[in-house]
Amino acid sequence: MFQNDLLKGKTILITGGATGIGYAIADAAGRLGANIYLMSRNEANLQKAVVSLKGNGIRADYRVANVRDSEQVKQAIDSIYSEAGHLDVLINNAAGNFLNRTENISEKGFSAITETVLNGTLNCTTHLGKKWISDGKSGTVLSIVATYAWTGSAFVVPSAVAKAGVLAMTRSLAVEWGSKGIRMNAIAPGPFLTEGMASRLMPTEEIVEAVRNKNPMKRLGQLDEIANLAVFLISDGSGFINGEVVTIDGGEWLMGAGQFNSLMNLGDGFWDFINSMREKKAQ
Repeated sequence: MFQNDLLKGKTILITGGATGIGYAIADAAGRLGANIYLMSRNEANLQKAVVSLKGNGIRADYRVANVRDSEQVKQAIDSIYSEAGHLDVLINNAAGNFLNRTENISEKGFSAITETVLNGTLNCTTHLGKKWISDGKSGTVLSIVATYAWTGSAFVVPSAVAKAGVLAMTRSLAVEWGSKGIRMNAIAPGPFLTEGMASRLMPTEEIVEAVRNKNPMKRLGQLDEIANLAVFLISDGSGFINGEVVTIDGGEWLMGAGQFNSLMNLGDGFWDFINSMREKKAQ
């Protein structure tokens, strides 16, 4: 859906980019001319991802770093800057999540999520933002949040708290850094059945089917759909979009928000009854 050289000349850093949504975005952006850098803790996954990207004709490399560790983040970004000469785009994708009753989550379990999602995003964004501001350069930050960042959600409280913080950061810095040429946006994905989501959030076919049936479109999202959205938001064609969060969930969160949306599950008999009652009152 895009011109082949849409992202030519842009250097992009994607955290947690070796698998799932991050890798899908890396592949899509790389095919459109971008120079890709991936960053995560797992070097084996990074090596595998870079080999795969290069096999698709994409210029790709990686840095091993834990986004929770600000010094590791600084060293990784400085190293990329030195090698590539610049960094145009940061995609904050590194995350963690699991289902559990909140009263059963340990302090360590809670912090494992918030430190990765919230602190990790802050570490990457603020360090690269400082470099852009110091060098007088423009830049784009795209963060992956979730639809429950503004609604909250039971059984994923650490993630909901962290994603809400990332969304607040996105909107706050969009205003503070906009005049410096730095754009801040976010994507809120709904159900995309990646390997990580399958193991942690939808481990059984029954859960997958329930999520699918809840969605107005009766399906899960495809990774190329979220990759296409990300490519648009980091491209120059979206240059006046700043401080926005774009939902891509097939209408899932709206399905739960409307007071009478549950009536979608009722058949023709119910609506025949409603119509007959209305006709009787009109007589």
